[in-house]
Amino acid sequence: MSAPYVLVLYYSRHGATAEMARQIARGVEAGGLEARVRTVPAVSTECEAVAPDIPAEGALYATLDDLKDCSGLVLGSPTRFGNMAAPLKYFLDGTSSLWLTGGLVGKPAAVFTSTASLHGGQETTQLSMMLPLLHHGMIITGIPYSEPALLETRGGGTPYGASHFATADGKRSLDEHEITLCRALGKRLADVARKLES
Repeated sequence: MSAPYVLVLYYSRHGATAEMARQIARGVEAGGLEARVRTVPAVSTECEAVAPDIPAEGALYATLDDLKDCSGLVLGSPTRFGNMAAPLKYFLDGTSSLWLTGGLVGKPAAVFTSTASLHGGQETTQLSMMLPLLHHGMIITGIPYSEPALLETRGGGTPYGASHFATADGKRSLDEHEITLCRALGKRLADVARKLES
């Protein structure tokens, strides 16, 4: 059996959500747990298209075992019309076996997102990611207002989870407050996971 870890599972198209995942992983590790960073393959519009088993770069693709064996989960997606991106939804739709066995019941979870517009559905995207987690019986954690950056941010940041405002061209880097909130979310999830493990 492996050491306890938090799965940081995300889909990223232009890199902002991937960078958030890296910052959240730093927060998880600051909270005393290993962070296992994983992604999901894109969904193709061609019926015959198949992604390689190992991505050319970046994080490895997640497996159901990564999810089943984690002590906690942080789930991230760019916003797509106020909802999570299809590749992440596709992966979650394939988790019925874990639902049937209660494999995720009682584990803590959190969510994060990046949007191209400031009011482009950050919170609804986070809520859309929470729905399958609640069906799995997971315990949702967010970011409390005791985090000063949540009150000071001019970009992303919500009590529902970490968020980032990427701008229309997707090139705006995470700012100081967004990084702080990503790390705070990761650390909080790790703290809760450690308490639940004991």
